[in-house]
Amino acid sequence: MDLKEKLISSFWAFENHLDEDSYLHPIRTDAIKRFEEKGFPSKKEEAWKYTSLNSVLKHDFSVFPKQENAIEYNDVKKYFIHDIDTYKIVFIDGKYSSHLSQTTHDGMDICLMSSALSKPKYRILIENYFNKIAEQESLTSLNTAFSSEGAYIHIPKNKMVAKPIQIIHFSTGNESAIMLQPRNLIVVDENSHVQIIERHQSLTDNQVLTNSVSEVFVNKRAIVDYYKIQNDNLNASLIDNTYIKQKQESICSVHTFSFGGKLTRNNLNFSQQGERINSTLKGVTIIGDKQHVDHNTLVHHVEPNCESHQDYKGIFGDSATGVFNGKIIVDKIAQKTNAFQSNKNILVSDKATINTKPQLEIFADDVKCSHGCTVGQLDESAMFYLRSRGIPEKEAKALLMYAFSNNVLNSVKIPEIKQRINKIIANKLGVNIGFDL
Repeated sequence: MDLKEKLISSFWAFENHLDEDSYLHPIRTDAIKRFEEKGFPSKKEEAWKYTSLNSVLKHDFSVFPKQENAIEYNDVKKYFIHDIDTYKIVFIDGKYSSHLSQTTHDGMDICLMSSALSKPKYRILIENYFNKIAEQESLTSLNTAFSSEGAYIHIPKNKMVAKPIQIIHFSTGNESAIMLQPRNLIVVDENSHVQIIERHQSLTDNQVLTNSVSEVFVNKRAIVDYYKIQNDNLNASLIDNTYIKQKQESICSVHTFSFGGKLTRNNLNFSQQGERINSTLKGVTIIGDKQHVDHNTLVHHVEPNCESHQDYKGIFGDSATGVFNGKIIVDKIAQKTNAFQSNKNILVSDKATINTKPQLEIFADDVKCSHGCTVGQLDESAMFYLRSRGIPEKEAKALLMYAFSNNVLNSVKIPEIKQRINKIIANKLGVNIGFDL
């Protein structure tokens, strides 16, 4: 039995054992039917032209973990941003870990999706927001069919969340291969502000496949600052589907730092539903070995007088492969749009590969839009300048790579995250820079 058949056959047992409101039953049933019809995406589809899932799907993944595995905070402390006080929503092998978490219902809801799905007091919000902006493509539908656990965050009007929220998923290796499908719902109401940090981390050399879906609603004049840290081991694969809907005068930024994992696919979709909206999408990718990272972005400008800024940097070594497929759509009425898209890459190995495809679809005539991409190697003249001043070759290369990614790090608003990313980059490059960016 292949993985698709295993998932379909497992669905009905999963659905029958759920103890929650039947409102989601038809949603899940329709979703599994869509997945059954479409199956896993292949390179025959344009959006997946440069990314194949064959090497991942060949494993016999367990859909449901047979037992829970407890872990201690000191064993995983290094994976948290522990320099600052944060709310924490932590999952171990797909199950909520209460002793590692710090949630709240004090004036806002920072808690679990399973709680929101099972309690009547959350029914109205679930009906208004759950599965409303997630696309109907195969992997998102698969997640919808099995969605039962993840982060549920609702920030009411006029609320500035005093500390960031960390969402962390750990896999422990209880199974020889496990598939996880977390579902996050984040609703930020008018004039509110929140910072979110998300991480998926394997603690084992066993195979892990995570198919994650997040729906983020940024209402009028709200501000959302979202950080994704991806630095997993070589047997962990992540498909991250994030859908963001913004209302008028809202600001939303997503920074994605991809440093590890066997295969990582980031599907990031913004829909601007109002005027004077600002959307920021930035990322840094540094990978080697045979790692594969694919960034697939979409910003849809629906209303006039809005802005979007995309800036992705990639450094690829060994036999690594990078993909950037970014699209900006500007509707006919979306006049005065200012949209910028840039993807710049450095190949530090003759065997490394980058496939980049920035795209613009503009149906308005009074806009300011630009897009571009570059692929190259380190500047030889800059290398010569640094070497002539006594800097060893290895450190000179690292300095140039730091400078290359610097403008992405400059927009990070949490200093502790900037310091953490700075250390990860130094470690990836094998040097001790001795200063913070």
